[in-house]
Amino acid sequence: MVAESSEQRRHDWFTRSSGLILHPTSLPGPHGIGDFGAEAYRFVDFMVAAGQRVWQMLPLGPTGYGNSPYAARSAFAGNPLLISLDSLVEDGFLSRDDVTDDPSLAQDHVDFEAVARFKLPLLRRAAERFRDSGTPELQGELEAFRRRNAGWLDDFTVFMAFRERAGGTPWQRWPREVRDRNPEALEHERTSLKDDIAFHLFAQFLFSRQWSRLKSYANEHDIRLVGDIPIFVALDSADVWAHRELFWLDQSGNPTVVAGVPPDYFSKTGQRWGNPLYRWDVLKETGYQWWIDRLRATLEQVDIIRVDHFRGFQAYWEIPANRRTAEVGQWVEAPGLDFFEVARRVLGEPPIIVEDLGLITPEVVALRDALGYPGMRVLQFAFDSGPRNQFLPHNYEANTVAYTGTHDNDTTIGWFGEATERERHYARQYMGVPGDDIAWDLLRLAEASVANFAVAPVQDVLSLGPEARMNFPGKPQGNWSWRLKPGQLTAEHAGRLRHLSEVYGRLLAPEEEEASEE
Repeated sequence: MVAESSEQRRHDWFTRSSGLILHPTSLPGPHGIGDFGAEAYRFVDFMVAAGQRVWQMLPLGPTGYGNSPYAARSAFAGNPLLISLDSLVEDGFLSRDDVTDDPSLAQDHVDFEAVARFKLPLLRRAAERFRDSGTPELQGELEAFRRRNAGWLDDFTVFMAFRERAGGTPWQRWPREVRDRNPEALEHERTSLKDDIAFHLFAQFLFSRQWSRLKSYANEHDIRLVGDIPIFVALDSADVWAHRELFWLDQSGNPTVVAGVPPDYFSKTGQRWGNPLYRWDVLKETGYQWWIDRLRATLEQVDIIRVDHFRGFQAYWEIPANRRTAEVGQWVEAPGLDFFEVARRVLGEPPIIVEDLGLITPEVVALRDALGYPGMRVLQFAFDSGPRNQFLPHNYEANTVAYTGTHDNDTTIGWFGEATERERHYARQYMGVPGDDIAWDLLRLAEASVANFAVAPVQDVLSLGPEARMNFPGKPQGNWSWRLKPGQLTAEHAGRLRHLSEVYGRLLAPEEEEASEE
């Protein structure tokens, strides 16, 4: 019954389409980082010209350790560095003289620390101007935003304000009364930090305002946004500080066990992510309320959710916190079907894609299939083991998203250069190509597959090498910084993509395809 109902509902959004992966920080632009300004709208226009209908991106939260979108200070908040300064000028929050660009900011990659030094003082200036001269209408919008999001926003703004006062010290080392959320201490801090709290509230308001505009523009042009939910949250986050009872922590707030994965394709020693693990027993007693709130908030931001590390909802790798690598640990069962059934009762049928890569057991497959959620197939994994390889397109089913690669893979050019000769030979044989245009060969293979969605990183559209890789799993620093250059995506790229979408039936809506067949 579950699979039948999900199959029926899925057709509302999971129609045959193609799309691109590009995180907004990777957009070109004048202020050291991609943002929600003019270049984001140009990218939507490019996607329309290219016949692409799915824009997939990484989590949009305020990044923490290593500038990773998967280690955000909040699972609910937005990254203020994505706020467009030029849009603030247009809206009257800043003057043009305020936004004189810093020539030291890199344009070909993101230097997150330098961008923060440049941007955050300007956002504070905008907040001060709004405080002193904001119109009653805008003041009312801000207050409505605060009330609507109070469940996470009040804790987040206090957390960020106090963390800044503490010089960036993790909350476990804060004064005990604040660390442990003593009500009197928190009230005192809300008073003493009121200006800083007001700034973080205003920054979240601006983020939401600009993002909502961009999302509306994309949706008006038939572009659906796919956002990412990491299964785990960062230890040094407002979520863990405000909800210690939901995680396996000691009395000081330090984790007793942490998340990761055992040795796999990406790392011989596994990956020790270090995130605290959920107390699913406590979450279940609350009706999974925190998780339901998280899903609801994400669905307000995006049209479709990609659930990262889906296998962790069936069983997760538990590593003792005192271990420095992930080789030693144990699999612990998670609530799986019960959690998602509760989420469906509360939220309806959320549009979800699951990341089902890595060490996937029959139990994980059974959970995915019982829920009816589409899984992922990555073509870079397809050519190392012969025709039964599940990543080869002849083994796909329609309820699948086909990728050339993801943000965790090397670019296709980089992958092909490092592949064994046996893999390269089989790839050339399978596709019937010489392999001298391998990125577009894999693009064509994804588009031609039966998978309902075919998605590729923009780096593959541009046939870029390993210098354009977004993330190297297990490498703590130097990731997430790749950026497009202005004008790098051309009308020729759009034309090639559109041609593939037309040839393989990914451009027309289902009713238009039926009409064309008649």
